Amino acid sequence: MQEKCRLSMLPVSIFGKIADGEIPLREWLRRAKQMGLDAADISMMLLRDHTATYLNSVKTILAEEGVPIAMASAYPDFTHPDPMQRERELSYLECDIAVCSALGIEYLRVLAGQAHPATTRAEGVRWAVEMLRRAAVPARKYGVTLVYEDHYKPGAWDYVDFSFPTDIFLEIHRNLKGSGVRVNFDTGNVTAYGGDPLAVLREVYDDVATVHISDMGEAGRFSPVVIGTGVTPNAEALAFLKKNGFQGLVCIEEASNTGWDGMEQAVAFVRNAWEAAK
Repeated sequence: MQEKCRLSMLPVSIFGKIADGEIPLREWLRRAKQMGLDAADISMMLLRDHTATYLNSVKTILAEEGVPIAMASAYPDFTHPDPMQRERELSYLECDIAVCSALGIEYLRVLAGQAHPATTRAEGVRWAVEMLRRAAVPARKYGVTLVYEDHYKPGAWDYVDFSFPTDIFLEIHRNLKGSGVRVNFDTGNVTAYGGDPLAVLREVYDDVATVHISDMGEAGRFSPVVIGTGVTPNAEALAFLKKNGFQGLVCIEEASNTGWDGMEQAVAFVRNAWEAAK
């Protein structure tokens, strides 16, 4: 049984402040280290560009603060009805993969795409699987592991995720087996859809490389709250991971908009839940 989990955090609550410079990236890394996290995760939207000068400055900050970025989140839209746009999305993702490689980021969270009204279920599944399989090729080249998530909706999109419905997520997951694309399982997003996170986790566990621990205030609605105060069975999910010897990354997706206090509460909850698990 795994006694200690590798723990990181994706600070969704402060994305806007990091993006506009109110909270410098260095401060987020420093705070993550102060909270005792093993890594400080980010969105690719928080990296300004991919020039050598800028990436070298980020490398310097990472070295000086002594905390790595374990996982970054990307937003590919592979279900777009325009085939040219799908090709552009692949090129964008290939750039993100290269940037992750340059910064030593091990995992890159990927998505299927948006639920475009013009895209049918069969088309969306086919396109998402095709493009994610293609993206796995440069990911292998650069030593970055793509992790596909059961996702709701990022602020960067107009529509919810095409694979927010659990049955679509599972269909795409099954069709990605053997591709090298693994799973980032998000506990709260299944709750938001109205499903059973533990049942879905058990079904995909063999391919899970990373986990997002998030919490919802009620089932069937996207309603992020401080982790440990909602209805998502996160203690049970963590117990399942520990019992099964999970060796991957446990990432707290903190989206309660309660600032540093909410982040610290989330870290305490996850640590206590893991330690208490039998």
